[in-house]
Amino acid sequence: MLYFSKIKITLVITICLVGILLGLPNLIPEQDMPSWMPDTRINLGLDLRGGSYLMLKVDLDTLSQERVEGTVDSTRNLLRDARIRYTGLGVDGGTVRFDLVDAGQKTAALDALGKLDSAVSVGGTAYRDYDIEAEGTRIVLRPNPAAMQERARQAVGQSIEIVRRRIDELGTREPMIARQGEDRIIVQLPGESDPGRIKALLGQTAKMSFHMVGDQTLRPGTPAPPGFQWLPMTDTGRGPSHIVIRRQAEVDGSHLTDARPTVDQRTGEWLVTFAFNDFGGRRFADITTRHVGKPFAIVLDGKVISAPVIREPIVGGRGQISGSFNAASANDLAVLLRAGALPAPLTVVEERTVGPDLGADAIRAGMISLTVGFGLVITYMAAAYGRFGLYANMALLVNLAMAIGALSAMGATLTLPGIAGLLLSLGMAVDANILINERIREETRRGKVPAGAIETGFRRAYATIVDANATTLIKMLLLYVVGVGAVRGFAVTISLGILISMFTAILLVRMLIVRWLRLRQPTELHPGRRLRFVPDDTRIAFMKGRNIGLGLSAALSLASVVLFFTPGLNYGVDFAGGTVVEIRTPEPADFGTLRTNLEKLGIGPVKLQHFGSDTDILVRLERQSGGDKAQAAVVETVQSALQSDIPGTIIRRVENIGASVSEELFRDGMLALGLAAIAMLLYIWFRFEWPFGVGAVATMLLDVTKVVGFFALTGIEFNLPAIAAILTVMGFSINDKVVVYDRVRENLRIYKAMPLRELIDLSINETLSRTVATSFSTLLAILPLALFGGESLQPFAWVLLFGIILATSSSIFIAAPILLYLGEERLRQPQDGEDNTSKKSTAYDLGGFVPSEERETTKT
Repeated sequence: MLYFSKIKITLVITICLVGILLGLPNLIPEQDMPSWMPDTRINLGLDLRGGSYLMLKVDLDTLSQERVEGTVDSTRNLLRDARIRYTGLGVDGGTVRFDLVDAGQKTAALDALGKLDSAVSVGGTAYRDYDIEAEGTRIVLRPNPAAMQERARQAVGQSIEIVRRRIDELGTREPMIARQGEDRIIVQLPGESDPGRIKALLGQTAKMSFHMVGDQTLRPGTPAPPGFQWLPMTDTGRGPSHIVIRRQAEVDGSHLTDARPTVDQRTGEWLVTFAFNDFGGRRFADITTRHVGKPFAIVLDGKVISAPVIREPIVGGRGQISGSFNAASANDLAVLLRAGALPAPLTVVEERTVGPDLGADAIRAGMISLTVGFGLVITYMAAAYGRFGLYANMALLVNLAMAIGALSAMGATLTLPGIAGLLLSLGMAVDANILINERIREETRRGKVPAGAIETGFRRAYATIVDANATTLIKMLLLYVVGVGAVRGFAVTISLGILISMFTAILLVRMLIVRWLRLRQPTELHPGRRLRFVPDDTRIAFMKGRNIGLGLSAALSLASVVLFFTPGLNYGVDFAGGTVVEIRTPEPADFGTLRTNLEKLGIGPVKLQHFGSDTDILVRLERQSGGDKAQAAVVETVQSALQSDIPGTIIRRVENIGASVSEELFRDGMLALGLAAIAMLLYIWFRFEWPFGVGAVATMLLDVTKVVGFFALTGIEFNLPAIAAILTVMGFSINDKVVVYDRVRENLRIYKAMPLRELIDLSINETLSRTVATSFSTLLAILPLALFGGESLQPFAWVLLFGIILATSSSIFIAAPILLYLGEERLRQPQDGEDNTSKKSTAYDLGGFVPSEERETTKT
């Protein structure tokens, strides 16, 4: 196993060089890139480069309602044209119903309604939009579920295309537009620090239509005649506030081919000119020819923007829209008309905006944390393990470069939690190297020659490394599946780091050590003698305090459950819904005045919080009543009020989560935690035995309750990054248990007569130096995040620091006692017909443990 062929060496070096080469472009300015080098770069997430993230919901309920109302108008026209008398035409429970006056006209009515709609294909089968049912004189038009579902799917697809066209018209760079679920659209706009204009454009359906105006002698407020409706006027300064128009459109915006802003040379007013296609042009010319001298209403999204009188027939398929436009509003309307009308309204159900200056601050904080953490880890490894520590550091450097290269090759997006993931993956990579070094040191102390110690150390550490990393990979997979946005980036970077660390620790470090071994041929090894926190040959009887450990753990977990209910968790907007606006004011603001001014807006309680400097303020608003639309509207109101009350205010960050999204995020987060616990139980059960699985998972759940109590006690926000932090703590917890349990399993095979209590003590003492060293190195990696990671990562880092200490102690004082109680009979069953109580171990006595693999046991 210590032999490395030239092919194997070449393969390892080639993989490392390819990974490094893929990551190099991130360090070279784009203009200085050599032509031969692959241009692979990591994309920066919105939280690092600035920009906006919008989740839009297609209002399919409104679409269905409009379709049914349109069907009522179409039914009325068809029945009138066929001279069929009817009564009670209207909508009832989502269906269109009416009664025939003359039952003899039933066949004629059904024939007329056959022209009502077209068929839609679903899986090769044609379905009509409505199933027509006749019950005596009652005619019912019932929506076909398959057809309606297909129409909804088409509407969402059409909405995505129209959203893309509208954003492209504005020249936004590198937008990302994608579908999520059945009725949602994700829009990411890098570099867009003010999404207000984007939301205004996307929030309009831009349905333009032309209608004949009804009886102008009717006063607003009086009932509209059948087939007519009252609509508001957008420009109330030029006429009445409402006008009655015919429901059926004479021509609509679907026939438009172009729209442009222009200026009226006579009056200097801004106009929007438009052009129809051939069909629309002919229809428009026919309508204007037949209705010269009558007013003609131009309707946009349910509001009349203009109602001019037709002075003469308009031929040629061109016209213009006048109103109270300025340059920006005329251009925006032209953009909307060119892009086309949305089939249904869009509502912003989630919004996250980061200003470019905040993104720059986040990059700086992340890079400082990464640099300091990496420096502390490699310093510790060199001090603790000497030459072997230097080899581990070389592997860490390659590990970091390959992780960046892999992210670049994947075209992945690096987020702020992703930077934290890189740091954590370095800490986990150190774990593998520490396991190997401690194993080599242990085998050396047992008297093995250098080659034998190195070979045995790598071989025996391999299974533990695989088990520990496999459990973490399972949890990160679950986090990726149920997570969103930046949290997914965290899961990706952790997973890549783990996979690469297994390669570098098992192959690269082994190759370096073997190369040194063959060149120097040392007669003895001295790994890990320089800096040690745990003395050799500890003989601590941990199981004597098992009842105290379990009792204290139960008490702390019970207290954590109480804290969960009182005072409870400080749910962030991810889970509670609501709005968070981070602002920077020119001078320190008066909280009392600012709070009073905001609460006058009728948006409920307002919480203000300083963080960082005196001019950095966090404004928190509760979830608004009225649903997602009210939640989306409050953001614009608050931003306008803040910039009006405090001139010069900079909006640095906005997070706005509607009720529907927050409930889904919370449900998915809890699902991730539950699935992770089940997955850990099954994996440990499969790899070990059921007492190990139950002990590891029970301890992990106790650890989780304490972490939740830590959230409640400190008031740290409980949000999506908090779920990532808890899953990471679960990973630390399981990793430590796997190391101890793996040694217990190994010792069970060696010391078949040793009482389980003594064997567990022996196993803990043998792995104690590794446990402390790994925890210390991971603390060094995370500590810079807590100190320099900025407001976004500092709470996350403090939770991880608490979790590391918790997981380390619980492996010894909780997981081990649980295994002792569960495995007393299961793991020490009598063998070969002998009574196990008659066996006595000479490997353990009151004086301690004999540090030799070949300890003899005697049966008496």
